[in-house]
Amino acid sequence: MERGFSRAADSAQAALVVLNTCTVTASADQDVRTAIRRVHRQNPQCRILVTGCYAQRAPREIAAIPGVDWVVGNSHKHQIAELACPSAVPAHSFVSVASLASQSHPHRPAALETGPVPSDRQAQIIVGDIFAHTELLAAPVLDADTDFERTRPNLKVQDGCNNRCSFCIIPSVRGRSRSLSAAEVVRQVQALVSSGYREVVLSGINLGRWGRDYSPPSKFAHLLRAILEQTAVEKLRISSVEPMDWTDELIDLISGCSRVARHAHVPLQSGSDRVLRLMHRKYRPWHYAEKIRAIRAAMPSAAIGGDVMVGFPGETDSDFEQTRALIAELPFTYLHVFTFSARPGTPAAVLPDQAPAPIARERNRILRELAAEKKSAFQRSFLGSRLPAITLKAGSNESTDALTDNYLKLRLAGRHESNRWLEAHIHDVSGDCLVGQVGAPGNSIAS
Repeated sequence: MERGFSRAADSAQAALVVLNTCTVTASADQDVRTAIRRVHRQNPQCRILVTGCYAQRAPREIAAIPGVDWVVGNSHKHQIAELACPSAVPAHSFVSVASLASQSHPHRPAALETGPVPSDRQAQIIVGDIFAHTELLAAPVLDADTDFERTRPNLKVQDGCNNRCSFCIIPSVRGRSRSLSAAEVVRQVQALVSSGYREVVLSGINLGRWGRDYSPPSKFAHLLRAILEQTAVEKLRISSVEPMDWTDELIDLISGCSRVARHAHVPLQSGSDRVLRLMHRKYRPWHYAEKIRAIRAAMPSAAIGGDVMVGFPGETDSDFEQTRALIAELPFTYLHVFTFSARPGTPAAVLPDQAPAPIARERNRILRELAAEKKSAFQRSFLGSRLPAITLKAGSNESTDALTDNYLKLRLAGRHESNRWLEAHIHDVSGDCLVGQVGAPGNSIAS
């Protein structure tokens, strides 16, 4: 915006489209290629800049797609505003297809090369060594254009990962773990609050490792305390935190403060000790179970979710049954279930005994159905109760979409202004959504 751009209504009306990409699975790569082709087909004159993890991993592959003008890796994402700011691009012509955190930075020489492109224009490839980055650049706090976008912004406070899980491509495209300073995080949260935000989501690739790259090291719990003590943010929500980073200190801090959302996302991946070892994960199933039970004991109403992978090379029926049984036993309220996707260059990509697709699909289905049962039971446990929720946007039929403190979708009767914390009486469940109204009687749920 500072460089004369403004947001277009959609990509068909844009002069510049920025795609921020993921490469965690083969299907994510395919989604990116499909999106590029769709944008180019609908708007052949617009310029397309592709950045993010897929751009870092396979820049020439992307550059070969017709319509792409720039491929910018994570190594140079902070320079996108400079790269895409020719005077020929008019104002009122910028569209961000995905949220993109960028900020100007003292210039680092870019590795410019031209990729082969089967079209009348050539794509510039700007990708460097991601492991050369030793600091996390602050994402700018921007005013949003709509009330809906002024609700629940993500603030990245950590990037990169020092773990080397055998299936994961992320460390090679994100680099080493690095943290935004506590002072900068506090400044950013203060700016968000001043701009009208009521809830801020703290995110990172390995969020629980925040501060470990400092000398002396710091802890994620210390960052939370600093935010709570030095800002007036009404609600903090924490994204995914690895199992062994859910310390007693962190659990006690979250459970003891109503300004932190009752929500814990704890990646599992597998309930088989043998498979976890093949994955190079740093915990055992019993360690994981202890953490989940501790979170539930401290926060009885909390949403508890996790990531689970099926079809990892060598996963036997017995291994899968151990995963299914552990999930059935633990108080999950939702799951993200993934089928193993071999990522080029990772150790797991060349492991023997790759699971046949039909078997992996069936295991995926079984876990999804189990997760749906757990989610439904969790939803119904709040019938007749009152839950705090933040309004998102007005929907159809005189209703308003909202999200509860404990991460449940909610449809509120009537039209309510977005970005407001309300207390809702829950009187029904419809599909994956609670149904409620404001101001009705019920037992308030606070823990």
